[in-house]
Amino acid sequence: HVFELRKIQTFDKNIVMTRTSANKFGKRIFIGGGAGYIGSALVPELLKRGYEVTVMDLLWFGNHLPKEANVIQKDLLLCTRQDLEGFDQFILLAGLSNDPMAEYNPRANFIYNAAMPALLAYEAQKAGIKRFIYASSCSVYGNAPRRLSTEKSPPTSTYPYGASKLQGERGVLQFCNDEFSVIALRQGTVCGWSPRMRLDLLVNGMFKSAVLERKITVSNEYLWRPILAVEDAVQIYIKALESDFAINGVFNVASGNFTVGSIGQKVCRAMERYMGKKIFVDQQRRPNDRNYHVNIRKVRQILKFSPTAGVVEKITGNLYERRLLFKNFYDPIFYNIEIFRDIELNSIPFNSFSLNIDVPVMRPEYSLAHKQIVPS
Repeated sequence: HVFELRKIQTFDKNIVMTRTSANKFGKRIFIGGGAGYIGSALVPELLKRGYEVTVMDLLWFGNHLPKEANVIQKDLLLCTRQDLEGFDQFILLAGLSNDPMAEYNPRANFIYNAAMPALLAYEAQKAGIKRFIYASSCSVYGNAPRRLSTEKSPPTSTYPYGASKLQGERGVLQFCNDEFSVIALRQGTVCGWSPRMRLDLLVNGMFKSAVLERKITVSNEYLWRPILAVEDAVQIYIKALESDFAINGVFNVASGNFTVGSIGQKVCRAMERYMGKKIFVDQQRRPNDRNYHVNIRKVRQILKFSPTAGVVEKITGNLYERRLLFKNFYDPIFYNIEIFRDIELNSIPFNSFSLNIDVPVMRPEYSLAHKQIVPS
């Protein structure tokens, strides 16, 4: 096996250590934010593999998890060491999940994406958990179109989402030591079908537009994006859970790199084939400094990640097969920023931090009544 070397800080020197012993982690998994887009696809697979799964989530987007999962509706900022005792591994999926949410409320973004991961890693370590897996993002690379970014490339993001994910990543890695394994997965833009569906993601949004408008809008054809299929995201979290304890550090994870223009063309051709109708591609030139593509050699070699081939076409096909499940494409539940804007803010005092933080909580009577459009 090929393992990443890990430096362990001691009082007087750095010791480089490797291990080749088998993974002896147990089956009790705690997932922060496990009721969201990735978690709703991941948790059923973990249950099938015999894991005991507990999810802590505010349930902003409902609960689409199997009844076998233990679900705690609670803000992770209020997660205590006692909540974490008895678990073997921690997966942190929670946080503000995209640029619109981060820019809409930068304060909440930096609290949940930058500060909270370090707090949870600290509490997990003190609770006796042995591994912490963090959902980071390739957004940390910012504007880097001229290079295929590796994990050693300088992260240049200067916008709230990318910067906060980098801070969260560095915070959790700070706690990595001989008894506490930390893996940070820098994910590409995740797309595809999930029980907790989103239509505000690149491929998913193009699919929706093709169905409703017979048109796909390409904001800037020259921008690069790494795409990660939901199925591949599930695959890599399972591989991280089941990997050797010696494996730590940062990993780029993507199913493939594409320009936005090429994604639009692939979705267009697939949808024309499925629908038997002409789809128009609207090419625009919107300025955008988020432009990056990534090298995934490390995750393939160390975690044995095997990305889906023909990923854009497969995602589009999977979505089209489930098109009749979208009873209302305009339902705000499919768009994170819409839910984030509309939820009621309840002020919860965090006296230990001398802060008053508005914690968004879903209104029980929240209405999803919008225009009803069923695709043909």
